[in-house]
Amino acid sequence: MFENLSDRLEGIYKKLKGRGVLKEPDVDEALREIRVALIEADVSLPVIKDFLEPVREKAIGQEVLKSLTPGHQMVKIVNDELTVLIGDEFKDIELSSKPPTIILMAGLQGSGKTTTVGKLAKRFKVKGKNCLLVPADVHRPAAIEQLHVLGRDLGVAVFEGGEEKDPIAICKKALNEATDKMSQVVIIDTAGRQQIDDELMDELQRIKITVQPHEILFVADAMMGQQSAEIAKTFNDAIGISGVILTKMDGDARGGAALSIKSVTGMPIRFIGMGEKLDAFEPFHPDRIVSRILGMGDVMSLVEKAEENFEKEEQQALEKKFKKNAFTLEDFRDQLKQIQKMGSMEQLLGMIPGAGKLKGLKVDNKAFVQVEAIINSMTPKERAKHNIINASRKRRIAQGSGTRVNDINKLLKQFAQMQKMMKKVSRGGGLNFGSLMGGGGFLGR
Repeated sequence: MFENLSDRLEGIYKKLKGRGVLKEPDVDEALREIRVALIEADVSLPVIKDFLEPVREKAIGQEVLKSLTPGHQMVKIVNDELTVLIGDEFKDIELSSKPPTIILMAGLQGSGKTTTVGKLAKRFKVKGKNCLLVPADVHRPAAIEQLHVLGRDLGVAVFEGGEEKDPIAICKKALNEATDKMSQVVIIDTAGRQQIDDELMDELQRIKITVQPHEILFVADAMMGQQSAEIAKTFNDAIGISGVILTKMDGDARGGAALSIKSVTGMPIRFIGMGEKLDAFEPFHPDRIVSRILGMGDVMSLVEKAEENFEKEEQQALEKKFKKNAFTLEDFRDQLKQIQKMGSMEQLLGMIPGAGKLKGLKVDNKAFVQVEAIINSMTPKERAKHNIINASRKRRIAQGSGTRVNDINKLLKQFAQMQKMMKKVSRGGGLNFGSLMGGGGFLGR
């Protein structure tokens, strides 16, 4: 996410920070380079113009030109203006004081709309809210079946429309059922099209009038760049959206959609999809996203992910083990399983300040499977006391796990180093995320 833009901006900032004094021509040169970087990121030209004007105005002011650290001041200005550009702050979905809260989902075909309905439903379920999903896409039968499958997987109710083919009638009946069952949230999956047409907009307008939704969320494909922003504007002009959910952000190395949508539509990005899995879904915090773009990491999101996946009691029990030097290979395996639930290692590394600069570090997610296979091939006694694993035991473990003795040696060496590191960390009063990942050594490539 934003990889290309981050690399370009990093080079520009490095040049600025290397100068003791900034003059107006230096600022103009930097802004020209930033403009090229944003064009390459597929950001809308009017958006780039509106963004650069306040940056230049502030950058050529006395505060920067006479600053002891003008390069750093310039970075701060760009940071602040980028945050304003993409939305200032996260705007969550507020539940209605009179249930149910009705959410209407709209978007083009192939944007990941139905999957996003499932992701949103899972987010509400985790918060203890019961949902009813409504399959109002009668034009694509697979969409109805897909929503039913998602509902079964999540344990969330899906409205049974039977033979009904009118999306307006389906929505009316679904709302009656939601009232009877006291559903707190209703999420309506509407029909998408391969392109915008009058029939699609008319259907959405009629559904909107019928259900009077509290939220209308446009689901946009981030891979379409600034075109997504223009399509979102068309939907907003027609039905009045209240926010945007950007999908496929894990595959968007440029970032044009994320940087253009708020300015073009006036509506904020509310959430982003970071993969196909139902938990690959994040609130869109503009300040945190900008921090990632500028290579400063996103510690708050990382902490929140850890809190979601690591129970407080487990963390406390783990810390006690560290202090007693009783952390075993079995504990290590269990921790790796927990970390896997948090998302891909590349995404997690992107949240760690400075990790983006480690260009040589590539994390092989398949290494998790290999580590687990090695530990599972050990006896309970070997997992508890790794020091007893001699040459013959290593050969047996390698054979049982389909690995090499060198792989066993590498894991044991890393584990021993990790034990020492974690003992130091526990004395400092807290656990270290990088240490939990094994410092990147065995899992890194």
